[in-house]
Amino acid sequence: MTRSRSYIATPPGATIKEQLDDRGMSQKEFASRMDMSEKHISRLINGEVQLTPDVAYRLEMVLGLPANFWNNLEAIYQEKLAKVKAENALDLDMALAKKFPYQEMAKNGWVPDTRRAEERTINLRKFFEVARLERLNNCKLIPNIACRRLSIGEKADFALISWAQRAKIEARDIETAPIDLNELTNQLPEIREMTTQEPDVFCQKLRELLSNCGIALVFLPYIEGSFPHGATFYDRNKIVIGLTLRGKDADKFWFSLFHEIGHILLGHLNQKEEIAPDAEAASDRFAGDTLITPDVYRAFVRQGVFTRESIRGFSKTVGIDPGIVVGRLQKEGHIEFSWFNDLKTKYE
Repeated sequence: MTRSRSYIATPPGATIKEQLDDRGMSQKEFASRMDMSEKHISRLINGEVQLTPDVAYRLEMVLGLPANFWNNLEAIYQEKLAKVKAENALDLDMALAKKFPYQEMAKNGWVPDTRRAEERTINLRKFFEVARLERLNNCKLIPNIACRRLSIGEKADFALISWAQRAKIEARDIETAPIDLNELTNQLPEIREMTTQEPDVFCQKLRELLSNCGIALVFLPYIEGSFPHGATFYDRNKIVIGLTLRGKDADKFWFSLFHEIGHILLGHLNQKEEIAPDAEAASDRFAGDTLITPDVYRAFVRQGVFTRESIRGFSKTVGIDPGIVVGRLQKEGHIEFSWFNDLKTKYE
């Protein structure tokens, strides 16, 4: 007998046992009359094996009850058993579903808006394309994902797989050429030049340029309490880069983009194990050095003159948005985080 909140599944073996008890017949004798092993009869009575049409016919001969009676009992048992398993699995998944940022996912239109726990669970199963949410614990739906993390923890992890799954879904509608990393390397200077352009100018151009390199670029909203500035992973015959305009600052956007490109060109997506911290640091260096040539940047820093005018002049000389220079100077402690934020371009 197997049960859930709403259902009880009783195997036909329970009725067989009642018949044997009424007759005072042992399982050993019954097995002999059925021309079956004692082990199989024991498993049949305990509901561990299905009652087949052949067994139903033998039961009719031995116990006198029609074969269709036993076949119907088995069909009812299997139907109830499926309901029991489904309800118990749903209960487990409902507990897991609470860990996902469902409200924000609904706000962004990723899943239907509902407050009912069962509906949320079913919607999340469909969103992740799994029969059960517990599969998310047992398999990597997006293996070897490289991402620029702001925090590590359970909440961030559940936000990541939600965010990355959405990127995967949206990337399916983006056609790309075969992956060509040499072409991506060749296009880095042109991508860098886009840092001085407005989003309505560079967004479509950037997507087309990357698609020609085999990369699907997806823009996604930020999920509160999570980390992602960006994430990169293989999806069949293409590479997916997902980016968020968290903070709406151009410097964060471009640093994140080149960080993700760094993961690609440095071969981090080909690693069998999870992306290591040193790989993240290497991608940070790649992003910083690609945006501002190391020698030129070091020469500017050595001068030690960090005024609004000097930053504007330097950014114009190297051909990037001045906010990128401000962001790097702030991060490296050369200026306070409150200084010159008016030079940072804001993306809506």
